[in-house]
Amino acid sequence: MKRNPYAIDDRQTPEAPSRNPWKWIPTLYFAEALPYVTVMSISTVMYERMGLSNAEIAFYTSALYLPWVVKPLWSPFIDLAKSKRWWILAMEFLIAAAIAGVAFTLPSAHFLVFTLMFLWLMAFSSATHDIAADGFYMLALDPHEQSLYVGIRSTFYRIATIAGSGLLIMLAGTLETFTRRIAYSWSIAFYVLAAFFIAVTAYHFFHLPRPDCDRTRKAVSARRLLKDIWLTVISFFRKPQPVAAVLFMLFYRLPEALLIRISNLFMIKPVSEGGLGLSTQEVGFVQGTVGVLGLTLGGIIGGIAASRDGLKRWLWPMVWSITLPDLVYVYLSYFQSTNFLLINAMVFIEQFGYGFGFTAYMLFLLYYSQGEQQTSHYAFCTAFMALSMMLPGAVAGELQEAVGYFHFFLIVMACCLVTVGVTALLKIDPEFGKKEHHGDKA
Repeated sequence: MKRNPYAIDDRQTPEAPSRNPWKWIPTLYFAEALPYVTVMSISTVMYERMGLSNAEIAFYTSALYLPWVVKPLWSPFIDLAKSKRWWILAMEFLIAAAIAGVAFTLPSAHFLVFTLMFLWLMAFSSATHDIAADGFYMLALDPHEQSLYVGIRSTFYRIATIAGSGLLIMLAGTLETFTRRIAYSWSIAFYVLAAFFIAVTAYHFFHLPRPDCDRTRKAVSARRLLKDIWLTVISFFRKPQPVAAVLFMLFYRLPEALLIRISNLFMIKPVSEGGLGLSTQEVGFVQGTVGVLGLTLGGIIGGIAASRDGLKRWLWPMVWSITLPDLVYVYLSYFQSTNFLLINAMVFIEQFGYGFGFTAYMLFLLYYSQGEQQTSHYAFCTAFMALSMMLPGAVAGELQEAVGYFHFFLIVMACCLVTVGVTALLKIDPEFGKKEHHGDKA
């Protein structure tokens, strides 16, 4: 019997010979993080330097979360055409083109319309790249290797965050100092980023492996796929405590969703306008280097604590950790300290607390996703996570402009009560998260 060339063998056998994972995992997850950081963090500083108001910046950049909100709805369709490897390379090429588009249009009179257009292209390409990269990771590695290299994934994702929100912003700030032309300086910085991404794409063309199970796709009709998605949505809301779970996903990070849109703008605004008056280079160092290091360290310690005693044991300490350190912005906005060392220390404290407290959020997503459709349910959880940052962030700028920085940060602290309230609704298995618990399930 002649074999159907469009059919796929569901047995996922690793390719032979296998490429060394060290040759592609670090660069793949570096490439996954960099466009996300560009869209969500670098763009806010860039638009501030280009003269946009806080309300405009917060609204436009928050809207860019949308591709990550709707990502689960189109992720199954990626399996219908081409391989994960093809999608990775195609999206990296589009991301490089989008970055170059931002660089090319920044000095123009209508820079806002054009740069937003290219940032939207970058956002959709980046979200699609996330889907393909995570799927490729599972296809190219066996289960043991997946566990072995998960830490490497996270490490290089963090390094990309530092390189983007730290080093690239510092480069743009340095160019501002030498050229005295803001648009030109940021354009050069984005050209550098585009050149780097082209190099990454070329590297992956030669070094990404070609797993046998990634070469052909299973023939599935779009109608059947839509039906499966609908059934997945129904099963998601039939799990235990769905209302409490969705409220937790949407509002646990409410204070941070407001804060993250304004914190960079607060630091770079002149003291006369209520800010701290930091230079572009200083903001890049504080948020992109010191802040990310605090975030990473907090996350590592949070993960160790939860794995030892379980999520339920550490839930409330993590709640206080993600909320109370926001007080540092109340202090900084009231006294408007120009002590750079003090500012760095306070941002480190706030980001460390956020990293430690965010562990509870991510573990709950895993907890709620448990079951037969864990992968699909987790994708919907991450969609709610993106939505939780998108909606509050869209109004953060207008709120800040209406009340000023000091009162805005007081409102952020008041929103911490919402975090406490939605957490109190949860019921969690005391054994979830412990190493012994995972061992029993295995």
